[in-house]
Formats: sequence, C-alpha cells, structure tokens
Amino acid sequence: MKKTKLILMAILCYGSAVSAQTVPSKEVQLKTAVLAAPEALREKAMVYGYSEKGEFIVLRKGENEMVCMADDPNQAGLNVSCYHKDLEPFMARGRELKKEGKSFQEIFDIREQEVKNKKLSMPSQPTTLYVYAAKDDQFNRTTGEVKDGNLRYVVYIPFATAESTGLPLKPEAPGMPWIMDPGTHRAHIMINPPPKN
Repeated sequence: MKKTKLILMAILCYGSAVSAQTVPSKEVQLKTAVLAAPEALREKAMVYGYSEKGEFIVLRKGENEMVCMADDPNQAGLNVSCYHKDLEPFMARGRELKKEGKSFQEIFDIREQEVKNKKLSMPSQPTTLYVYAAKDDQFNRTTGEVKDGNLRYVVYIPFATAESTGLPLKPEAPGMPWIMDPGTHRAHIMINPPPKN
C-alpha cells in the first residue's frame, strides 16, 4: 500500500520543472512513456513529458483514449504511467494541487470533497491506470531501452467497497486483485503481478 501511494504521488508530481541537463530526448520520452499502455494503444496515445528546459509539456497530442506520462528524470529508475482520458480531470487536479504545495492527504481530501460536490468529475465506469517501472540498472536513459520492467494495473471504481466488488482489502496471494481506498472517490482495484526479478 505504501508503494502504491508513492507511485500515485509520483504521478501527481508531474508538472514541476526539472533540470534541463537531465531531460532525455523527446524520442526517448515518447518511447518509454507508452510502455505502460497496452501495445495496440501506444502509437496514438497522448504523451506528457518535459521540454529541453525541463518544463512540463504535451509531447504528443493523442488520437485515442490513452494519456501517458513520461518518466520524471529527477527520480531514480523508470516510472511511467498511462491512463484512460476520462481520468484526466482527476489527474490534472492532482498535479495542480501538488504544484500549490499541498500534501498527499490534503490532495486526497480536496479532491474527495470536490467530487462529492460535483466540482470534479470522475468516470462513471471502471477506468484503468497502468504503471510500468524499472530499477536504475534496468533502464538506459540515453537509448530508452528497458530490461525486465514490471507492469501494474489500477482500475478506478469511485466509491466501490469490498462488499460491492467482492474483493479483499489486501492481496492474499501474489498478483491477486484487491481494493484500495474503498468507499472513497479514488476507490480502485490494485493488481500487482509478482516482479520478474
């Protein structure tokens, strides 16, 4: 659970400027960002990343339902994500609040209230976020080559509970789906396949 919260916080952190010296080429950012998406959706996915000056920008406009995030070059290893475009208001609001200096809990509480007050929309259908990660020694920042990365899945079902889904509150076997933040605006099913290494 702690690891999942750190991953989601990393996604929220996109939008802060990074050092221009550490930013990989646009080609590498595009190549690695879409590794989180299903293969058939990669070519036409929208991609956020960083300019040569380290500014958070749109690297590529999308033509399908996927929105992808390039790796934050200031963080160790590789951590990229892709999510359904219906989650963009939720994700964009999180980035905005993070930029304002809000804590994880403050962001959670503000978005929860805004969803309940219908100021912030969440998808009415189950909606997926994919996270692809690799350790530093598995990722070449110059070429974008990745060896033995791990893919995790998050399916958002706002306000779902263990009772409404039949899922446990923690995994009882490797790779078993479970529900996190049940009963809240960001209730989601977690699926963490066992690491390859």
